Amino acid sequence: MRVSERGQVTIPKTLRDKFGMNHNVEVEFEPTEHGLLLKKSAAVSHPLERVFGIFEGIDSTDEFIEAIRGR
Repeated sequence: MRVSERGQVTIPKTLRDKFGMNHNVEVEFEPTEHGLLLKKSAAVSHPLERVFGIFEGIDSTDEFIEAIRGR
């Protein structure tokens, strides 16, 4: 694998599939004593993970609206 003139590399499809590196996945590089470690960014989550459990304890539409507004 080569680094392009613009600093880009292509991750082989088999590795992208195995590790869930689909398009728009945020990644980060971590320096190690052996080189660079490429990993998915911990700050990024699946969109459903952001709303998982939002209905827990909600009994009315008003409570739901307040919950999705983050109040």
